[in-house]
Amino acid sequence: MSSASSVTDASFEQDVLKSDIPVLVDFWAPWCGPCRMVAPVVEEVSVLYEGKIKVFKLNTDENPAVAGQYGIRSIPTLMLFKGGQRVDVVVGAVPKSTLCTTIDKHLTEND
Repeated sequence: MSSASSVTDASFEQDVLKSDIPVLVDFWAPWCGPCRMVAPVVEEVSVLYEGKIKVFKLNTDENPAVAGQYGIRSIPTLMLFKGGQRVDVVVGAVPKSTLCTTIDKHLTEND
């Protein structure tokens, strides 16, 4: 049912950094209220951009290594990766329009 897949410390490099298309990663935790608020937006975005980007959710409680590596200090943090590099970050529960604008900016850039 969920369009956004889970990613872990173990699968992050393969799923995110080695992806041939841009990847949006939602850093979240089950106890986080704003994370629950932004979850439906992340789901909508994953359906809207299907085939253009991949969308993953990373539970920061269960996968502290990647969260620490990218300096996640507050959640939700939505991070966009392109070509194995972090290209943009959105922190907090943001509206769909904000997230789409961020993604579109990187989809329209020439490599």
